[in-house]
Amino acid sequence: MSDASETTVEPSLSPAARAFLERTPVAHLATASAAAVPHVIPITFVWRGGRLYTALDAKPKRVAATRLRRVRNLLANPRVAVVVDRYCDDWSRLGYVLIEGHGRLLTDEPAAAHARAALRAKYPPYRAGALRLDEAPVLEIIPTHVVEWGDLTE
Repeated sequence: MSDASETTVEPSLSPAARAFLERTPVAHLATASAAAVPHVIPITFVWRGGRLYTALDAKPKRVAATRLRRVRNLLANPRVAVVVDRYCDDWSRLGYVLIEGHGRLLTDEPAAAHARAALRAKYPPYRAGALRLDEAPVLEIIPTHVVEWGDLTE
């Protein structure tokens, strides 16, 4: 398998899609084990510099953050998908951005600190300090393909 940086394309997002990613609070991260067993979970996230970041914060978990199923899956199979969507009873307002790519634990501490600062700026609970974000491991999603669909306006 090639290194994720070799297969990465800088996604070309419309201004509406970028704004949608900035204002939408929840996404769903799909990972798969080495045996292709899927796992989907809701995440908080930020989109910065053509990449998506999410922290393994201190919300209650049964295991250490680096032993979570999503992390074990990434170590075995770095291919991921993230969908950021909006549902509305007026189906003319449905929309989503689907990001396919490679995920990894971010080991570059300055980059991880930058991602944590962006998460803190987006989410009030992080600013309040209740979730001990400062030491949280960060996952980086490196897009290889992005799909925009539907109404992404406010």
